[in-house]
Amino acid sequence: MDLPVPCTVALSFDQVHDIAGGDLPDMAALLKPFGDQPLLCVRPSSEDPDWGGPGAVMNVGMNDALYVDLCDRIGADAASAVYMRFVQGYAINVARLDPDMFDGLTLQGSEGLRQVLSAYEAETDEAFPQDPVVQLSGVLQSMARAWEGTTARLLRQAKGAPADAGLGLVVQAMALGLGAGECGSGVIQLVSSQTGMPMVTGRYRSQSQGRDALQKEGTSIYLAKDPRGPSLEELAPAAFAQLIDYTAMMRVRLREEMQTEFTIENGKVHVLDGVRIRRSPRAAVRIAVALAEDGIIPKEEAILRVEPRALTEMLHRQVDPDAPREVIARGIAASPGAASGKIVFSSAAAQAAASRDERCVLIRRETSPEDIRGMHVAVAVLTERGGITSHAAVIGRGLGLPCVVGASDISLNLRRNTVTMADGRVLREGDEITVDGTSGVVLLGAPPLLESARDDAFQALMTWADDFRDIGVRANADTPADAQIARNFDAQGIGLCRTEHMFFDAGRLTVMREMIFAAEPADRRAALEQLLPMQRADFVELFRIMEGHPVCIRLLDPPLHEFLPSDKEGIRSLADALDLPVSDVAHRIEELGEHNPMLGLRGVRLGITMPEIYDMQARAIFEAVLEAGGGVVPEIMIPLVSARREVELVKTRIEAVAAAVRTASGRKFDYRLGVMVETPRAALRAGEIAPHAAFLSFGTNDLTQMTYGLSRDDAGRFMRTYVQQGVFPEDPFHILDYDGVGELLQIGAKRGRDARKDLVLSICGEHGGNPESIEFCRRAGFDYVSCSPFRVPVARLAAAQLAVRERLNSAN
Repeated sequence: MDLPVPCTVALSFDQVHDIAGGDLPDMAALLKPFGDQPLLCVRPSSEDPDWGGPGAVMNVGMNDALYVDLCDRIGADAASAVYMRFVQGYAINVARLDPDMFDGLTLQGSEGLRQVLSAYEAETDEAFPQDPVVQLSGVLQSMARAWEGTTARLLRQAKGAPADAGLGLVVQAMALGLGAGECGSGVIQLVSSQTGMPMVTGRYRSQSQGRDALQKEGTSIYLAKDPRGPSLEELAPAAFAQLIDYTAMMRVRLREEMQTEFTIENGKVHVLDGVRIRRSPRAAVRIAVALAEDGIIPKEEAILRVEPRALTEMLHRQVDPDAPREVIARGIAASPGAASGKIVFSSAAAQAAASRDERCVLIRRETSPEDIRGMHVAVAVLTERGGITSHAAVIGRGLGLPCVVGASDISLNLRRNTVTMADGRVLREGDEITVDGTSGVVLLGAPPLLESARDDAFQALMTWADDFRDIGVRANADTPADAQIARNFDAQGIGLCRTEHMFFDAGRLTVMREMIFAAEPADRRAALEQLLPMQRADFVELFRIMEGHPVCIRLLDPPLHEFLPSDKEGIRSLADALDLPVSDVAHRIEELGEHNPMLGLRGVRLGITMPEIYDMQARAIFEAVLEAGGGVVPEIMIPLVSARREVELVKTRIEAVAAAVRTASGRKFDYRLGVMVETPRAALRAGEIAPHAAFLSFGTNDLTQMTYGLSRDDAGRFMRTYVQQGVFPEDPFHILDYDGVGELLQIGAKRGRDARKDLVLSICGEHGGNPESIEFCRRAGFDYVSCSPFRVPVARLAAAQLAVRERLNSAN
């Protein structure tokens, strides 16, 4: 590249591996290019700088003879500093001496050098080595062995590096940055690591070496002109202009935004190193898009350069990584983003705080559908129990609400409205905390937060992703607000609308409870007639927001007891609302209780034993279609199916409702009826079910729960131990289990398609937003995935990357 790089010899991954094993290269040949009195720096060069590794070692070759020569060239103090720096680095990194041995020494001038050399000799019982061959051999072996040590290997694996990741070493002539004229060192980059926006950043420090300019102490200056202080641009404008040109050249030739490490020696610029800049997720997107827009890389490569999960951080506020933080609890990172607010312990308290314009964090042992009103007004949720697909986690992701669940080291006292944290401190209602749903921690107080970013670069990347992906992406959306978020993220429709969440509004819950308490079908129908216009209005709004995109509506799924209060105060209030004795209300609630409600009277079983409920919902859907207009074709999904006959019974009634609405309105409309496959038996009997369904949508949350026999709300208590001990490779509620649940998906898909060629296949559990699960669905021939609205961009990018990689592999 014709850059002013000092004389350099590079050692390959294989050579460094041999050095770690004691097989050194020909040292005389290695040193020959550097002359009779070499002064060297050894730099690490790994495949990915984020994988860590040893630091650079400077001033290798420094000895008594060279010290005398340097004293004449740059002065005694500067020469002493160079020699001392090397002795200290060699002692700690090569001789493996305790850094404390240098405490209390002068460390300045020739007297400091004498003390450092004496300390080394006293500790090792031998003089400091003077031969550059001995020095360089020791440095090379030290750095190679540090890379291949157990601790370094484990740290790399934690960052996703392969087990055989290699380290190169670069032996380079020192450009001192010390001496007469303008001398110093620094680093420069042309974009912000936080935002990716064009911006000259870095620091420069006169009379310094390496990355001294980045240390907080000292007299570092800015690079570009800055009103806050002096700059290199003013001090040495020619050198500054050269650095800009060199770094811009690297960007084009290396096809990446680079950070240049440089030294200025008597006004002359030396480029020592070029490293891919560190970047936030926001910056990663903007950098990739800018490189593609400038024609440096193709759009396909830009798509591949952004980690899909990194988009999650862009879409939510995050705790400033540089801010001090005090962690007071840890749990499962269930819904990303961070928010600060005052603690509340009930939905009523959350609503009261919202009415006062106070930001609040809702803390519960575990949430239920009744808590949705509180979740809607809270800024974050923390639960003592729960897992990645618990109620709080699923709703939190749907709302884009930061959420930490399964924080088992906290203890709630709901009578006193206190929570005891892991360290024993007790927090009360009104105390301020921060929930970081990205990392799964709870912080005391309100540290600074970084705002979310959905800028033009993000939009461009998403547009390119849609050009390449070949599987549909819909959103799970239960309310008009959720649907609007889904549309904002360009979801191709709604893949799961859970209608039960529409009933928890305060104005509807009482009517719903009247229906539950009705003893006869006629009384149930009377209550449902009151709910009909409310449901219809919701569906009309959903259809209009989605602008003709498909909307898949799941009929009522949860057991009825979830709509009823469980505490004495709630039971008393319900008795007042229904004008019934408290004892009658308590008895009815007890009647509806089940030992295992997740496997009890819910889903299609409700639709068959209380058909009036599904009749009302079907009618609301069809009337909403007519009112919304625009050729809407709704998709009606029957939940928790396990037998063909269940589908036949529900289908017959829905067809009758459709015929009645068509007759009454005198207008035609279409709809599609499908089945939610969330029981193992439905997957196995998909061949019988498919002829009666236009689509099968696999609900992987419940399907995983039933396949494993695990409660998705309680598994978080022991799942970490199971994963650590290798019982499961991953939490199956977080990463789709390909071997067990995945095989059921494949069986269901094949048998369903064998019975009905035009059968549409999808998944609508939380796995739908997981990149690995999307890859599985593509291979299995699924038509689309559906996930929480805020995970739609993640799914779109992941799907595009899979298609691009497949295309590139086939081309090769």
